[in-house]
Amino acid sequence: MTAPEPLPIPVAAALEAAGAGNTEDFLAAFAADGAVDDWGRVFRGHDAIREWSDAEFIGKQVTLRVTGTRTEDATTTVSAVVGGNGFNGPSDFAFTVAGNRITLMRITG
Repeated sequence: MTAPEPLPIPVAAALEAAGAGNTEDFLAAFAADGAVDDWGRVFRGHDAIREWSDAEFIGKQVTLRVTGTRTEDATTTVSAVVGGNGFNGPSDFAFTVAGNRITLMRITG
């Protein structure tokens, strides 16, 4: 059995920050004009991402149990079981990375 490939540093940092409830470190993983696409609702820039996260992600004490990862070109998709006080269930998080920052985190089923 082969070990999974390591996650890109900003993706690993964002996941770790979310699990620790650390909004500042979560935001630091994103480019200044980065975005979160939560099932078609797009939140662009750190202020908008913070508002979304406070209401629906870190602010809901999100937990993520990673069940798989895959990388294709600049996009790494993390499959996880989401827990906490908001949405609960399986989701995919597709992270697009440029340089050392996330430019897009797209959440799908």
